[in-house]
Amino acid sequence: MYIPRSFAESDRDVLHEFIERHPLGALVTASSEHGLYATHLPLLLDRGRGVFGVLQGHVARANPHHALAASGESALVIFSGPEAYVTPSWYPAKQEHGKVVPTWNYIAMHATGVLRFIDDRDFLMAHLDRLTDRHEASQSHPWAMHDAPLEFLEPLARAVVEIEITSLEGKFKLSQNRSDTDVHGVISGLDSSLSADDHAVANAMRERVRPNTPPR
Repeated sequence: MYIPRSFAESDRDVLHEFIERHPLGALVTASSEHGLYATHLPLLLDRGRGVFGVLQGHVARANPHHALAASGESALVIFSGPEAYVTPSWYPAKQEHGKVVPTWNYIAMHATGVLRFIDDRDFLMAHLDRLTDRHEASQSHPWAMHDAPLEFLEPLARAVVEIEITSLEGKFKLSQNRSDTDVHGVISGLDSSLSADDHAVANAMRERVRPNTPPR
């Protein structure tokens, strides 16, 4: 991933937190026979294993990914955060000299590592329990695996994909290369939008680029 220095993030804890807040990843593998193949799936992060952690996710039985990639191969997982279009009209610099162009602010992260598939039934069911509990925790009436008949669940299951992370790259492109006045102009413009993503980017800019900017 192309990452100019001003947008780079390499702090492992920050990147781990980003994965946990945005767990839907795009798992990408490549082979000379099958080319590129991608699966979008929620992933659990085990921070305590390996140098950079281990990702685990469920690959459904109908998904051919487990047949197109082999254990031991390299894999890329792409995580995305909030994103927003930035119009030059929000830059005070537009009035000063006009040397501005449109851009896009966004947060993205790449995790690369070694892939393996685990099709042990008990391991698979335990993973699905953890995955469900993680994302049902905020519900007023959480759903649990035992709420569905086992004979219904087992035909849907196939394998757990596990990626031991060997490198993490984070790109937080949030106008760090602009002046204070331009940054405040972008935050103000995003705040005026009706888009939830625009508001999320504005808040990320407050936290990361201009921490002393008052909340909306």
